[in-house]
Amino acid sequence: MKNEKGDRRVRYTKMVIRESFLDLLQTKGISQITIKEICEKADINRATFYSHYQDPYDLMEKIEAQLFENIEEYINDYRDKSADQSPVHLVERIFNYIRDNAKLCRLLLSERGNINFQKQIMNLVYDKNLMELAHGAKLPKDEAEYVDSFILTGCIGVIQKWLDDDMQKSARYMAEFLIQTNTRLAGFTQVQ
Repeated sequence: MKNEKGDRRVRYTKMVIRESFLDLLQTKGISQITIKEICEKADINRATFYSHYQDPYDLMEKIEAQLFENIEEYINDYRDKSADQSPVHLVERIFNYIRDNAKLCRLLLSERGNINFQKQIMNLVYDKNLMELAHGAKLPKDEAEYVDSFILTGCIGVIQKWLDDDMQKSARYMAEFLIQTNTRLAGFTQVQ
């Protein structure tokens, strides 16, 4: 019982630190955020912060890793349970996940976010589900890499726009839009 109570406190402490950090990130860049600010906002002492994280960058890395792991788990769970392997259904689920975690996703996918993390997330989704759209055009490898890069950057832009518009369009609409746009792009690359 004591261990369970301790685990609950640790989870709560990490959640408070994370939320305080994300609140600070909304107004300033990570390089401007101090451990002191995080601790004051979270109402914890520095020793508590250091028992979980080395610095704000370590905290950010752990937040990104957790989001990546959650999305990967979400994708794998969907694939395991679904007989329908339609990319639209999966991308819709991802848009739902983004909506459910909008505060975090807004920050991580914004200009303040880590571009490498953004690419890592899109590659996860793209590699597992959308690759055949671009490669259906039978492009040479070097051209396909340019198309892949273009599509990944465009997908991030579409998600950012959706978040900026307060997610007014449904997750289903956005999934269909993204799939149709990528399909059209792959078809467009066949035209010479």
